[in-house]
Amino acid sequence: MNFKNTQLLTIYTYLQKELASKAVVTIIVDNPDTIEDAISLKSWIDVAQILFARLGVPKVLESNSLELTFYKLNQNNSFHTQKIEQKEEKYGVSSPFFKLDKLKQASFLHYYLQALQAVQIEQRRAILNLGINKGDEFALIKDILPLKKFEAIKFIGIDHSTTIIEYLKKRFATNSNMSFFAADINKLALLGLPKSDLIISIGTLQSPGINYKPFLMELVQEHLAPNGALILGFPNSRWIDGELIYGAKAPNYSYSEMSLVCSDIIFAKKYLQQKRFRVSVTGKDYLFITATKIAKV
Repeated sequence: MNFKNTQLLTIYTYLQKELASKAVVTIIVDNPDTIEDAISLKSWIDVAQILFARLGVPKVLESNSLELTFYKLNQNNSFHTQKIEQKEEKYGVSSPFFKLDKLKQASFLHYYLQALQAVQIEQRRAILNLGINKGDEFALIKDILPLKKFEAIKFIGIDHSTTIIEYLKKRFATNSNMSFFAADINKLALLGLPKSDLIISIGTLQSPGINYKPFLMELVQEHLAPNGALILGFPNSRWIDGELIYGAKAPNYSYSEMSLVCSDIIFAKKYLQQKRFRVSVTGKDYLFITATKIAKV
């Protein structure tokens, strides 16, 4: 279908209707590289995401025309809806979640790097990661720090999945400064761990089995060193058919609704500020709370 010199509303409505019944839809549009007021490629990527589709690589038909192909995502292909008999292995090595790579998502990588810079990662000496999964957050720290500074840090990762812990011990087998434990983070005190000066938790504190508010308060009061910092990641997205789709699915809504994630972030921000932390909220597909202790005057 040719949509040159056509407003976005008309094209969006067409794609929405066609993708409801077709797996693949192809259109022809103005080339934004050569037509000044053409719809941007960024907008087409947004359209694909909103309509639960994957945008193929655009084809230049002629200097002023692009061919865009939208592939409908299989919304049933998601770890969010997968039924797992052993709940501890919902995110284990055999799960769809394990195959995902957040570090290939610029919207995650950028804001996580920003958070690491804010907490002055090179000065930390004891880092605890709750719900570590395959350890990408630790791997990135290893990549960005000089070897001596990396080796000066004690890393501890905790996950409910025993298969994940087995994987991590192999992945980081050459790093003697890393320890991993298969445990329920609700029973963190039973591990007898020393306090950490940085706690990282990405997408774990909102898990159904965690009583979020009292858990966060206990985490700060019992497991964080006096001058410690936190990096907390709150998913505002869903993984569907291998694609990271903006907007978390809220109960009882057929569309993305942000009240719950905003409520959790507001609580954490207010609580941490009361505890004399400097708190920033950043991010997009993952929203990050970065908290660092305010020095006493």
